[in-house]
Amino acid sequence: MNTPVRNIAIVAHVDHGKTTLVDTMFRFAGTFGAHKQVAERVMDSEDQERERGITILAKNTAIDYKGVRINIVDTPGHADFGGQVERTLNMADGIILLVDAREGPMPQTRFVLKKAFERGLKAMVMVNKIDRPDKRPEWVHDQILELFIDLGADDSMLEFPVVYGSGRDGFCSDEIEPADGWDGKDLEPLFDMILRETPDFDGDLEGNVQFQAATIDRDDFQGMIAVGRVNRGILKMGDRMALCHPDRPRYENVVIKSLFRYEGLERVPAIAVPAGDIAIVAGIEGIAIGDTLSESEHPDPMPAIKVDEPTISMVFSINDSPFAGKEGKYVTSRHVLGRLEKAAVRDAALTIKPTDSADSYEVLGRGVMHLSVLMENMRRENFEFAVSKPRVIIKDVDGVSCEPIERATVETPSDSAGRIIEYLGRRRGVLENMDADGAMTKLEFFIPSRGLIGARTALLTLSQGEAILSHVFERWEADGGVIPRRQNGVLISDRNGTVIPYALDGLQDRGTFFVSPGDDVYEGMVVGEYNREGDLPLNVCRTKKLTNMRASGRDENTKIAPPRQMSLEEFLEYVESDERLEITPKSLRLRKTLLDPNARKRASRAGV
Repeated sequence: MNTPVRNIAIVAHVDHGKTTLVDTMFRFAGTFGAHKQVAERVMDSEDQERERGITILAKNTAIDYKGVRINIVDTPGHADFGGQVERTLNMADGIILLVDAREGPMPQTRFVLKKAFERGLKAMVMVNKIDRPDKRPEWVHDQILELFIDLGADDSMLEFPVVYGSGRDGFCSDEIEPADGWDGKDLEPLFDMILRETPDFDGDLEGNVQFQAATIDRDDFQGMIAVGRVNRGILKMGDRMALCHPDRPRYENVVIKSLFRYEGLERVPAIAVPAGDIAIVAGIEGIAIGDTLSESEHPDPMPAIKVDEPTISMVFSINDSPFAGKEGKYVTSRHVLGRLEKAAVRDAALTIKPTDSADSYEVLGRGVMHLSVLMENMRRENFEFAVSKPRVIIKDVDGVSCEPIERATVETPSDSAGRIIEYLGRRRGVLENMDADGAMTKLEFFIPSRGLIGARTALLTLSQGEAILSHVFERWEADGGVIPRRQNGVLISDRNGTVIPYALDGLQDRGTFFVSPGDDVYEGMVVGEYNREGDLPLNVCRTKKLTNMRASGRDENTKIAPPRQMSLEEFLEYVESDERLEITPKSLRLRKTLLDPNARKRASRAGV
């Protein structure tokens, strides 16, 4: 019960090596036996995390080292999942900032550090990937120091401890280049820095119990599962507690029926969890992120967990196309709403709002990727639904309509930099900094969130697929006016039917198609991109007239260009305000909101 505890969060930009480092820390500390087979990036347990190579959900684990219990939170590195970072920092007393030895601090690094400093957390630094041939650790160290100063760090924070090493290969040192080389080095300097620099939690073991839920999950057998830190007292099995929140006047009496702690990645049953340690409480229905469990005789809720406001909204609705219900299992508004509410319970940065229609719901989040991960999970769970174009949320600040402004960084080949500056300039981006380093150039912009919708695909095209875009919310600013929309119109099927090769062959000069011969289409479905402005209805189901049958040999020589394949996120960037994306477990179909062409004409005349 009196084991010393250190609570740390590992934070960094995307692909700087957080999850890989945690793998190596497990092995060094002996958390997994030598006989145990463990997958790479073991903390990335979700399918999408492994496929995308990023962390989406914050994960908890515990390592015992030299008689000290080290609770570790592996946090997401993508800005769209910043809500995960904000709430899990409440469980930490210090952070390890992991920075690439080549790239240096990136936008998400700034976001996480700002949140950590607001909470007064101790920052430790590991310059990772020190074995890169193009490393520049001295420059990276200077950039980190400048970032600390820019974020208003005090003198004590500016004296941050730092180690240099490789999370993948499991070595580090207090020196950039150890005099005796890297051979035989391990992660001991990192663990020693954690024990030495992380403040010991100053919790009152004798006081009234306080436990705050920072992460919520649901299990089919155990019900609601809450993960959080015991802030005061000792949380015990069988205790009668008050479930309370500062924004709710009433509290509910509950009993602790299932209590666990982390041992490595496993949840191990516990009789009691003392102040300072991370606890898992299962089986309390209705518990939500930010709720406090305290003694029923003395309800004492902790301050609510605050996260930044959402910046993007989309409308989720039932699928009402002619193909509705053919590919999905859960298709009704009740099914869709239930799944969205389940996601909102688990993610504090996600908000669900009703709309004027009983079959549609507005979903607010941090970005296109944030919402696309939710959509992809729903697809894989056999849901079928439709979504609108992503819309940036406008906020009233002192009577002025303001929109979110992002700090965006683009890493691109130097010969593409000019085209990218011109493109983002047209979308109201303001170039703040340009760092040319040989063949690569790093560009930093302030740009409205609206200007980034659809930008990722365009930047890849402008750079022959090599540009890397990352961005994070910076501030609210007065609405800057119109931003250019998609320049090309779309090709629309004018009837229901099956796509015929003969028809596509005769229409290839009109644009690029999204469909292949044999695909089923319906009236109002978008089948391709027009090579001009405006939309063009056409017949992709047209067959050859019987009088032309003797020319059938020509069909064998027909060469039809392969269809343009787009991912879910690319479709979300492509869709326009008069369109919807139909999402099913098997298909992604773009369609006009109004399928009937006459209804579209009337709406256009009315200015809708």
